[in-house]
Amino acid sequence: MSLFIEPLDWDQALLQRYDLAGPRYTSYPTAPQFQEAFSETALRNAITRSNSAQRPLSLYFHIPFCESLCYYCGCNKIVTNNKSRARPYLQRMIQELALYVDLFDQHKQVTQLHWGGGTPTFISDEEMSLLMNATRRLFQLADDDSGEFSVEIHPGRVSVKTMAHLRNLGFNRVSMGVQDFDSRVQHAVNRYNTLEQVSELSNALRAQDYKSISMDLIYGLPLQTLASLRETLSKVIDLNPDRLSLFNYAHMPHLFKSQQLIKEQDLPVASAKLDMLHYAIHTLEAAGYRYIGMDHFAKPEDELSRAQDAGKLQRNFQGYSTHGDCDLLAVGVSSISMIDNVYVQNAKELNTYQQKMDMGLLPISKGFTLNAEDQLRRFIINRLICHCRLDFAELKTCFDIDAAHYFSAELAQLAPMQADGLLTINSQGIYVHNKGRLLIRRVCMVFDEYLQKAKQDSSRIRYSKII
Repeated sequence: MSLFIEPLDWDQALLQRYDLAGPRYTSYPTAPQFQEAFSETALRNAITRSNSAQRPLSLYFHIPFCESLCYYCGCNKIVTNNKSRARPYLQRMIQELALYVDLFDQHKQVTQLHWGGGTPTFISDEEMSLLMNATRRLFQLADDDSGEFSVEIHPGRVSVKTMAHLRNLGFNRVSMGVQDFDSRVQHAVNRYNTLEQVSELSNALRAQDYKSISMDLIYGLPLQTLASLRETLSKVIDLNPDRLSLFNYAHMPHLFKSQQLIKEQDLPVASAKLDMLHYAIHTLEAAGYRYIGMDHFAKPEDELSRAQDAGKLQRNFQGYSTHGDCDLLAVGVSSISMIDNVYVQNAKELNTYQQKMDMGLLPISKGFTLNAEDQLRRFIINRLICHCRLDFAELKTCFDIDAAHYFSAELAQLAPMQADGLLTINSQGIYVHNKGRLLIRRVCMVFDEYLQKAKQDSSRIRYSKII
């Protein structure tokens, strides 16, 4: 039986022992390693290599505007009721796209596209058409509905009519932030959407022939209890989404000012959060969902599940992805591109971003060029975090290394995890067991060269807990 079909093996004592803070590995190296000294020439050279490799493109658009502040949110957002702020920003994103047109091969197809935020549906239907039509004019989008074109929505703030408009524009997947249906929890985090709103919207999306509906939930929110989470999960399962994300709320008010509005005494204790996670995993698996990894669940017939079965699942800045063969071009404030062996992040502040665009410059703030060692370790972390295994023969073929010798120090660090039954190491490779899948970030951290070097640094970056 496949590792991914079997239910997770829950061992609370081991989870508590290994529940350290660590990166989420939407990239390796992670964003704190990005450098302001990054040159535009490095980006242009990476695009040239991408063109030579004839890899398809994934496009990401960051639309940062929100009408209200969700206290838990750690995203780059701008809270405003002034709708007129959107169009000048969209026009600059289109300008940014236009700057890239001459750099990319005109025959390169866009097979994946995502609008994130913020709340992308903050913009009007007319502005949605403006942005999507410009994108089609500048880049070659897959037009037969075979591409994965997704949009994030707030189900309490979007109409059925707007979702029909997005479907006509080519979007075929939706990710909606439900978070929790309990009214006390919603009030504590200032995020509101009723069961009726989500139900009506879900029914409409199916009638509009959206291919996939994903719902995001959070555990560990203020005033949340096992009983309230049980109620929310029951309602969500009845709504029958194709995918689910169950994120751990990481309370880091030193990084995210909005979280200072959350009362720490209202937060569930660590043991209560573990109980919530255990219940949620058991309940979702019993309802027919598979645990993909890192908070993500999907039905067995979903493309995420099929990609994992086929060994083609990837992880990037949008989380798990079925289009791992793509280079990612991201536009808009704070967005991060991943092209060939470089990462590039745009300016995080809206004014800085707009000023650079007005000067006709690419709005790059920082970036990182991966060397051969970085690419090797990125490959390893991606294999582990997506497939829970590492094949030493594959490393020999792709990188010409003897993994057992090259990573002898890392394998020694993994020895206690093997003794605890979390994984097996043998001459063929590393195999993470179901008991260890919830701790996959901890396994990956052993291969993170930058994290290992930072252990002696008292000012090292602070990460959220794994569980």
